[in-house]
Amino acid sequence: MGGYSVGHVARAAKVTVRTLHHYDRIGLLRPSGRTAGGYRRYSDADLERLQQILFYRELGFPLEEIAEILDDPRADPMTHLRRQRDLLVGRIDRLRAMVTAIEHAMEARRMGISLTPEERFEVFGDFDPEAHAEEAAERWGGYDAYQASQRRTAAYTKADWQRIKDEQEAILREFAAAMADGAPATGERAMDLAERHRRSISDNFYECTPQMHRGLAELYVGDPRFTATYEQVAEGLAQYVHDAVIANADRSEG
Repeated sequence: MGGYSVGHVARAAKVTVRTLHHYDRIGLLRPSGRTAGGYRRYSDADLERLQQILFYRELGFPLEEIAEILDDPRADPMTHLRRQRDLLVGRIDRLRAMVTAIEHAMEARRMGISLTPEERFEVFGDFDPEAHAEEAAERWGGYDAYQASQRRTAAYTKADWQRIKDEQEAILREFAAAMADGAPATGERAMDLAERHRRSISDNFYECTPQMHRGLAELYVGDPRFTATYEQVAEGLAQYVHDAVIANADRSEG
């Protein structure tokens, strides 16, 4: 006789034989046939129904409700698949939102600030000013200074973070204006802005040496996360700021 044995189906569907026996007893999934000895034999249509059962179980539906859904004569297999897809997409969206909320909470905790995640990201949105500091510290040997900045920023209020944001945005706007005016990135105007930028980091986060500032500049053009911060202000600004920082570092070290 054709069809699949209960053991075969259990292995393929990754369920237990006991589960299939239970589904049979409650009428949720009755095998289409039996052998002469009374053993269950499952058809392809039975396997399709089992797949639907397992989909709905994964989505949290109780067995009684699954039976009602599957036995509804108005619903064909495609209807079930569309419904399950919509339910899964909704679950994925909720999980993504939960992950984002958790990441925000972790970031606020890591920063050591007494702000809610909502307040923190109300100020900076997707931009994290300390990401620059941490990256530079890891790459260019300023870990002790970075730890000191963690202690310093722990006492910052929302007003402090807003002040820092306004200060950095003002510097970026002046960089963009200098670039638009045709001022060379290696000229005095741009280098003076680069020095203001370096001092802003030192004043607010950690002692940013010309060497570390040079390393940050490499991130501005080499890492899309940082490049985007500047390109949102003006196209080509990341490279312009990079060149100004390098020129200023050469000036300072020279």
